Amino acid sequence: MTKPDQPPPPIARAIAMFTLIVAGEAVFFLPFVLPRVFRPTLLEVFQLTNLELGIAFSLYGVVAMIAYFPGGPLADLFSARKLMAVALLATAAGGLLLASIPSLGGLKLLYGFWGATTILLFWAPLIRATRAWGGAMLPGRAFGFLDGGRGLVAAAIGSGAVALFALLMPEDVQTASAAQRTHAFQQVVYLFTGITLAAAALVWFALPRQGEPSDPIELKRPLGAVRRVLKMPTVWLQAIVVVSAYVGYKGLDNISLYAHEVLEFDEVQAAQVGTLSMWMRPVAAVAAGLLADRFGVARLTILSLLGFGIGSGMLAVGAFPPGMSMFFFATMVSTSACVFALRGLYFAMMEEGRVPFGDTGCAVGIVSVIGFTPDVFMGPWMGILLDRWPGELGHQYFFASLAVAATIGLIASIAFSRIVRGLI
Repeated sequence: MTKPDQPPPPIARAIAMFTLIVAGEAVFFLPFVLPRVFRPTLLEVFQLTNLELGIAFSLYGVVAMIAYFPGGPLADLFSARKLMAVALLATAAGGLLLASIPSLGGLKLLYGFWGATTILLFWAPLIRATRAWGGAMLPGRAFGFLDGGRGLVAAAIGSGAVALFALLMPEDVQTASAAQRTHAFQQVVYLFTGITLAAAALVWFALPRQGEPSDPIELKRPLGAVRRVLKMPTVWLQAIVVVSAYVGYKGLDNISLYAHEVLEFDEVQAAQVGTLSMWMRPVAAVAAGLLADRFGVARLTILSLLGFGIGSGMLAVGAFPPGMSMFFFATMVSTSACVFALRGLYFAMMEEGRVPFGDTGCAVGIVSVIGFTPDVFMGPWMGILLDRWPGELGHQYFFASLAVAATIGLIASIAFSRIVRGLI
């Protein structure tokens, strides 16, 4: 999506944003939404420990780290429509393999494959197209709509998947046999795979057809863009903020397991807790984006990191035994809201950081290589803590690490704010 001189008609803008929202979440349904909502079931069906699943996530992260950098320049050179459609098709193909319940080795290979399909051809084109949609005047709104809309899609589909799962399980979930649990899980995988395929078709037909640069001079531009972007301190600070926020986002994967192991919720109830957390995403991201366009992206980022840190600290120091559900829900909801607000803000920081639009893909690649490193270490880190210290203590240690990450991000966001205001 090129940055137009004249804005397209409102209906065209609405269709483009709707497409970006649906595609932007559908590509991550299989690798991430599924284990977030159904983590206890996934562990049982595949007979995995938390560490083994964490290693699969880590392999995704390693491949993603390699893919982010070349994916950025590709987004500046080629059509978002083509890149994103191919990425969605390939990701859906992986869903068919997941439904076959592969071995641990096969699951690891699958996550490595998804690391390439969701990042190399998809991530930077999505961010560049969203920045083009918002322009210089509405960066917060563009990214707030994107992540809030993605959250709405994830929560709606996640809720539907939980309903399907509950329908396929016996009334007393605890009495479900291994075969019943596996069958129900497979149907959820097929649901997510079908939605991913539908998103590929939507991207192909709904996003505008764009030309691809053929001038050899244009193909050399990424080298200069990389040099320019690397010299910008705001880009490095933005990357630190993304790391901190993404640690929080990955940390939400622990919510359903915490409810299951500590609060003694059954598998369906635990999945419902994970889904409730997801429902905070559309509200928080859209609200943060709208407020950011009025009060400043940097200022809203600081407030969100502060809330994320406080909420994580409360979870770290205060156990929530059975009977304390309301206090847990209040803490979980408020912390989730701050984390999801950050997801609607951290790429909008590019506009305040004065990254040239033509260098957007390169900036996204560089920020993402650093910012999404939690894809590499958060899965194993969670697995180590929860397997070494089973029960409440492991979860408390984990939430304490989230509070530390929030503090680091808060310091970086304050420094970013001072730079863009010319104070340092």
